[in-house]
Amino acid sequence: EARRQRRLLLMVVCVALLLDNMLYMVIVPIIPDYIAAMRGGGGTAGPSAPAGGNGSGGGNRSLLPARYPPTSGSNEDVQIGVLFASKAMLQLLVNPLSGTLIDRVGYEAPLLAGLAVLFLSTATFAFAENYATLFAARSLQGLGSAFADTAGIALIADRYAEEPARSRALGTALACISFGSLAAPPFGGVLYEFAGKRVPFLVLACVCLLDGLLLLVLAPPGGTGARANMPVGTPIHRLMIDPYIAVVAGALATCNIPLAFLEPTIANWMKDSMGASEWEVGLTWLPAFFPHVLGVYVTVQLAAAYPHLQWFYGALGMAIIGASSCLVPACRNFGQVIIPLCGICFGIALVDTALLPTLAFLVDVRHVSVYGSVYAIADISYCVAYALGPIVAGQIVHTMGFAQLNLGMGLANVLYAPVLLFLKNVCQMKPSHSERNILLEEGPKGLYDTIKMEERKG
Repeated sequence: EARRQRRLLLMVVCVALLLDNMLYMVIVPIIPDYIAAMRGGGGTAGPSAPAGGNGSGGGNRSLLPARYPPTSGSNEDVQIGVLFASKAMLQLLVNPLSGTLIDRVGYEAPLLAGLAVLFLSTATFAFAENYATLFAARSLQGLGSAFADTAGIALIADRYAEEPARSRALGTALACISFGSLAAPPFGGVLYEFAGKRVPFLVLACVCLLDGLLLLVLAPPGGTGARANMPVGTPIHRLMIDPYIAVVAGALATCNIPLAFLEPTIANWMKDSMGASEWEVGLTWLPAFFPHVLGVYVTVQLAAAYPHLQWFYGALGMAIIGASSCLVPACRNFGQVIIPLCGICFGIALVDTALLPTLAFLVDVRHVSVYGSVYAIADISYCVAYALGPIVAGQIVHTMGFAQLNLGMGLANVLYAPVLLFLKNVCQMKPSHSERNILLEEGPKGLYDTIKMEERKG
């Protein structure tokens, strides 16, 4: 029964991550006409592009670039760029608070609160009639993501305390993130075209509501006395200065910089350098979904067979990302561009799938096994890249050039890969004395402690 319940909870979390990424990307084909209609014009989507994603676990990473209408002025470009970046910015500000709150009250209540805010954000998108309302809805999504994504990933790490089940469960969550990013633009574009602007958001709102109701049935917040016996988690500021966690957080941020910075810039570069057509620009990232899922699967299988090499899988992923980033400017046609983009997404899958379980293990052996704050740090790492992408990348290309941007991002990943050698002996660590007192030496003092001790024995 416990195994069945945690599988259902994993499904709830995966649906929440899927919805968050679909809501992030569903407006990609819609927002140009949306803004044009608000201004009294009947705009048509054209090819310019800032659109970052954000990560939860990680997460919210987009796999398709935004396509914006021909600019009637730079002000509209700025508005769209700020609109896309607003989610990651607010999420970046809220994550330290959400991680601390999750550690204090548990995982289910913040996850439910995050789903409620995402529902409200989705409904606001559906009925938005001006830019200010769109901006409020986008920012509200960042608030919901800060709670739903962090609490969801932390809940998975808590319920799947043993390896390789933890890596497999987190890998499933990452696959849902990438699938949501892939499915959202065509989903939103088709429904917007044939059913109206509100229908895509109303469908997502209904799924979000059902997901929240299922969570209420499976794990009602405050419905168990186990939470009262939950140990106090390590404060987030102490986790941030842990050198091992800092190395992992730096890797997560660095590996996502190429994706976050390419999304706003690659569409214009393709049109200028190779005369890419509209459909080629729109399909640039579509094939990259499959190597991303393949990377998740390969890393999960390797981690199950050779768990002591998690650091190596992350370093290998960063080397692949670095080499692929450097190859992008050398491409001369649409088919050639697909290859390095697939390499970037494959490498990101290796890094994320290897290092997200490593964060939970580091908390287990060096701190207290409560995971809200550590996955808030992971979310902060993603947000740093994706908040800067829509705003900074275009300016770098303008002042230094597209090739220099890619070479810099590639070099950063290649140089950071050896840093992961610092994690080489992590798998040999033993639980700290303070946690051993809590869980082993003094014996179980409550339901939560008893469960954790039995999992460790198992």
